Amino acid sequence: MRRLSGQWFSARRLVLPFLAMWVAVGCVADPRPAVAQSFQTIAPHAILMDAETGTVLFEKAADDPMAPASMAKIMAVEVIFNEIKQGRLTLDSEFVISENAWRRGGGGSGGSSMFAKLNDRIKLGDLLRGIIVQSGNDASIAVAEGIAGSEDNFARMMTDRARQLGLTVSTFKNATGYAHPEQKVTARELAILAAHIIETYPELYKIFGEREFTWNKIRQQNRNPLLTMEIGADGLKTGNIEESGFGLVGSAVQNGQRLIVVVNGLKTARDRANESRKLLEWGFRAFEARQLFDKGEIVGEAKVHGGSRGSVPLVAKKPVRLLVPRGSGERVTARIIYQGPLIPPVKEGTEVARLRVTRGDVKALDLPLYAGETVEVGTLQQRAVDGLLEFGTGLVRRAFSRS
Repeated sequence: MRRLSGQWFSARRLVLPFLAMWVAVGCVADPRPAVAQSFQTIAPHAILMDAETGTVLFEKAADDPMAPASMAKIMAVEVIFNEIKQGRLTLDSEFVISENAWRRGGGGSGGSSMFAKLNDRIKLGDLLRGIIVQSGNDASIAVAEGIAGSEDNFARMMTDRARQLGLTVSTFKNATGYAHPEQKVTARELAILAAHIIETYPELYKIFGEREFTWNKIRQQNRNPLLTMEIGADGLKTGNIEESGFGLVGSAVQNGQRLIVVVNGLKTARDRANESRKLLEWGFRAFEARQLFDKGEIVGEAKVHGGSRGSVPLVAKKPVRLLVPRGSGERVTARIIYQGPLIPPVKEGTEVARLRVTRGDVKALDLPLYAGETVEVGTLQQRAVDGLLEFGTGLVRRAFSRS
């Protein structure tokens, strides 16, 4: 038993033969120096993540807000994909190219364009290719207006959808990625968004891998440089404005493993392509998977106040695996985080905690944990005993806080 953050708990379930691990409740400082990441990049913002496990292999300023440029279109596309999934749209739904979309996003606007004609009625399947393959601002504005009435309304939908997906920082003010002081994302949240799209919309995601698209007799190549590198890349999106520098969200698959890379803030398109490729190749080469827990295996426990039992087992709904550097014996810190004690009734299958795993200075995993059993409201006697214990614990905490 070990006392951390004013609570007692057992760490036995998180001690593994190949990794020295421990679990804590709350934020606890690790006295050991952080392990330096072995990869270096000139990208000011970067993250490399394994799509299946969610393991972060590398990060650099991954939580710092940054301008997304056209990478904002990934969020716009997610909203559109979700509308299709919910049955409110189909790929045959038609949208009109308004004068606003034509003037602000058309060929004469100076930005990337699908080169749609004013007042054209275009099917959503073609507009999606205009957005994804050609990065067309005219296509983005047209769909935004058609779905939400205005681009401003659609941008609010994008932000609301980001919050639904657990993206707490990403905030959108337009559907194109044009510069706006309040439009911000993080590299980590872009990687999480990409993983969500790949998993949730596998058929629609294939559009991201299309190499070219022709509209209005103008043939344009996909702007993603990874697609031509023969490294298994099949998405996602580039971006570049003065406020962001050159950025890219990419994904590639080798030997059944999918990695997602995000870079931003680079000075040239060549740097963007090179740094993205180097990160992906390093990730495929340098890591191996280790399983921490099976699906449904008890990871730890969360304290319950006033329940039929004093704690509830915590489980994961899928196997918990971590990617670690090949041959590495570095220490990994795991923490179970929850706001507690929990108040019953606690229903089996309810998300009540998170498992956060840190490898050196990398936030390697952040996964939900669920109640493994139902804990009902306890008897009057059980609630009274727990109340007395909680009162006593509070007195001790206050005493320690004054010392």
